[in-house]
Amino acid sequence: MHKEPRAGRLAAWGNALLGGFAPPDDAASAVTGPDEAHRVTGLPGDGPADRHALTWALGRLRALGVTGFRLALPVPGHPLGLTGPAGFNDRAMAAGEAVLTVGGAALGLVPEVEWFGPPGDRAATVLWHCSPVREAPPADVPSLREAERELAEVMREATAVLARLDVGGAGPEALRALEAYRRRRHRELLAPGYPPRAVRVLESAQRVSALLAIAGGGDGAAVSASEMAARADALRPLERAARRAQVAAYNAAVDERAADEPS
Repeated sequence: MHKEPRAGRLAAWGNALLGGFAPPDDAASAVTGPDEAHRVTGLPGDGPADRHALTWALGRLRALGVTGFRLALPVPGHPLGLTGPAGFNDRAMAAGEAVLTVGGAALGLVPEVEWFGPPGDRAATVLWHCSPVREAPPADVPSLREAERELAEVMREATAVLARLDVGGAGPEALRALEAYRRRRHRELLAPGYPPRAVRVLESAQRVSALLAIAGGGDGAAVSASEMAARADALRPLERAARRAQVAAYNAAVDERAADEPS
């Protein structure tokens, strides 16, 4: 139903590693997840053909002075979490996700996913492209407190919008998806070292995203082009708020630490 962004896993477990909450091999394994392998290219000093194992790359970033990672989830018209330059933003926009470093060298990483294998038994390898980014505040990222408040309002609005759009009329496939989401097994969110509020906010954001995917996945009561367009317009603000909340949750490890540091 809801798939965790690879950049989110890298940000969360990278922060756990740098914060001393997870050993390197465990962090790299969690980032890789169900994928076959992750490699990193473009680190400072790399040649064009250099490819590094994730554990080595995370160690190299720590040696460069990196103290944390931030998530970006941009879409066209909303460069959420990005700082520039344009070339990096374009690559991140095409991927729909990226990670930006905190402290040390100002770098960004964007995943390139390559699928292989027969249908029904496919696997993926991921190559993270690293390149310099601007040192600037990331675009449109709320604080965790702001995101939690916004999500509470969004959840109330989502209930009304989904009822008005007749999600129940979206057909048996949508109803099965909704039931599967409700029955899903609890899984660990984020990574060790994150504040409980970040976990709560991420869970709420993922719930909104799942409901929006169901509402937008079928024709339901929207049988005409104009009605389908009205549905998309109604759901767009909810999707934006959910993405903002996800970014705030993944970034909480570094944002909360920065807030606690003496000025």
